[in-house]
Amino acid sequence: MSVELRGVPTVLLPGTGSDDDYVYRAFAPALHSVGAVVIPHTPQPAGLIAGYHRALDDASRDGPIAIAGVSLGAAVAVAWAIAHPSRTVAVLAALPAWTGKPDAAPAALAALHTAGELRRDGLVATTTRMRESSPPWLADELTRSWLGQWPDLPDAMTEAAGFVAPTTAELSAMTTPMGVVSASDDPVHPLEVGVEWVAAAPNASLRTVTLDDIGADAGALGAACLAALADV
Repeated sequence: MSVELRGVPTVLLPGTGSDDDYVYRAFAPALHSVGAVVIPHTPQPAGLIAGYHRALDDASRDGPIAIAGVSLGAAVAVAWAIAHPSRTVAVLAALPAWTGKPDAAPAALAALHTAGELRRDGLVATTTRMRESSPPWLADELTRSWLGQWPDLPDAMTEAAGFVAPTTAELSAMTTPMGVVSASDDPVHPLEVGVEWVAAAPNASLRTVTLDDIGADAGALGAACLAALADV
């Protein structure tokens, strides 16, 4: 299946606690190379999911769109595509974190834990601990994006941790082509979730990267997503 993205408005949805700066660098180089019109969404932490939905609704008023998302953004993108098949050209789903209810998913538990720390200890102390336990590239990204979403960041993380992603049954009914990328060594966004999504969705393909790949070049995510889409 060949998917033409030239001239297609493509909304970029960040992951939990991340921002439009990162998601732009992750997807824009690859999308610009195929002529897509890139629309990075700035997260609204006081109403995170509703903000994502408004961005998608607004972008699709004049015609079909594509959607690219990371983690939570990928789940929201897929859910919206399933609900609006005639308005979605393609989905680029990077680092999916869970299928269906979050339950004990590592990403959901991490978001709840961080939200609790932020409420208890504040932004500076929590950011300092995060920097001590994270790869330098990730620490730099989150330090910037967390500051930009403070003081509503804990509420955004709590909301994200409760998001119910599409189930395998819902994915099996998805008609939109989808390129999925998982990191083979990311315990927070397990490779098994990407495998599950692609096994369930009829028009989907998977590529893998490593955390070092992403750290060296955020654009590796978008390039791998487009490569996966080309495999559909």
